[in-house]
Amino acid sequence: MNWIIKQISKETWSPYVAGILLGIVGVLAVLLSNSLLGASGAFENIAGMIGKAVAPKAFDTLYFNFVMPPGITWSVILLVGVFFGGMIGAATSKTLKWGKKDAANSDLQWKSIFGPQTWKRWVLGFVGAIILEYAAGIAGGCTSGLAISGGMLLVPAAFLFIAGMFASGIVTALIVYRNRY
Repeated sequence: MNWIIKQISKETWSPYVAGILLGIVGVLAVLLSNSLLGASGAFENIAGMIGKAVAPKAFDTLYFNFVMPPGITWSVILLVGVFFGGMIGAATSKTLKWGKKDAANSDLQWKSIFGPQTWKRWVLGFVGAIILEYAAGIAGGCTSGLAISGGMLLVPAAFLFIAGMFASGIVTALIVYRNRY
């Protein structure tokens, strides 16, 4: 038990331990919920739920009635769990900076590239999240759905996605950081 507490209180986990735990979570997700890991659909479920409450006729479509039905789905529960799990992980590693002065912009690398403005970090994060969600919709799933769940099932498209994700990440880092890091 001491070993487990020591491991979860680390700021950086071993990739082997994290990979094994992720595999266990993936298997448990299938066994307990009969669903694979995947979170991007949760945003569409929530958007559909809000949309049906605000403008029911606009959201009475084939997509929201059959493809991505509004409501509290497995994906929504998973998304909430990921958020709170991340908060607990940050709290146990003593890296949680929620509400602390300049918490949103304490990264020295970020400041050296983009400047110290907190609003800029929030705007870029929000725009990046919109692009990521739109791309996940085009691709038919997010990183967790395509890479993790697809990889667990040895789906060839998952490995193509993983390769593309890493390649685009490398190119983006080279463009943004221009060999400064």
